Amino acid sequence: MLKREIEYFFGALRFFTRLPVPAWVGHSSEALERATRYFPAVGLLVGAIAASIFSVTSTLWPTTLAVLASMAGTLYLTGGFHEDGWSDMVDGFGGGWEKAQILAIMKDSRIGSFGAMALVMLLLTKFCALVEIDPLAIPAALLAGHAVSRFAAATLLRALDYVRDEGKAKPLATRIGGGELLFAGGTALLPLLLLPLPEALCGLILAALATLWLARMFHRQIGGYTGDCLGATQQLSEVAFYCGLLCSFT
Repeated sequence: MLKREIEYFFGALRFFTRLPVPAWVGHSSEALERATRYFPAVGLLVGAIAASIFSVTSTLWPTTLAVLASMAGTLYLTGGFHEDGWSDMVDGFGGGWEKAQILAIMKDSRIGSFGAMALVMLLLTKFCALVEIDPLAIPAALLAGHAVSRFAAATLLRALDYVRDEGKAKPLATRIGGGELLFAGGTALLPLLLLPLPEALCGLILAALATLWLARMFHRQIGGYTGDCLGATQQLSEVAFYCGLLCSFT
């Protein structure tokens, strides 16, 4: 059983990152279906690498450059997988008027004006939010942001239906079970213990609101989600989480 769970984790790691996995880990749609519970765990690993890059580079450079290095590291690590989903989603929902048109635009590998503008704004907002956080808290923020945002994406697997007959995310399209979602949520909450409670709560609230807004839009306009929708949810909820950490009520 332990070996099977490890295989599920490595399956998620191989799907969402460029990190190498052991040769004995096979390819199977069943394993990938079960891997959804490990989305936040993959986020923890990606966040840990991002935090390490920031911690090392911040000893040499100003915070702005260290944050840029950290962001560049995660883009390389994931191949811009989720950022691509964000830009495709905005292109589709920005340029399409009905379900078939939206899905066709999202499937197009070319980036449009809506997607380009949205990607620039997303990365710029992420950068501005991170540099405003106390530098000593940035590593913890990165850990939590990457884990929480991947849990946010996993909730769509529970709440919505997959709307394509085929696609890269098709093996993930089974409904995540309640126990699996609870496990994923527990994993995502762990790094929040490293942050002050009020800021962590604000981050969670904004991430949840971003997820609910996107989920409602997906349901109303295409009747469910695609792989691009999952990537878009991860990206927007991550940025919303960082913005929540900066909320001030004084």
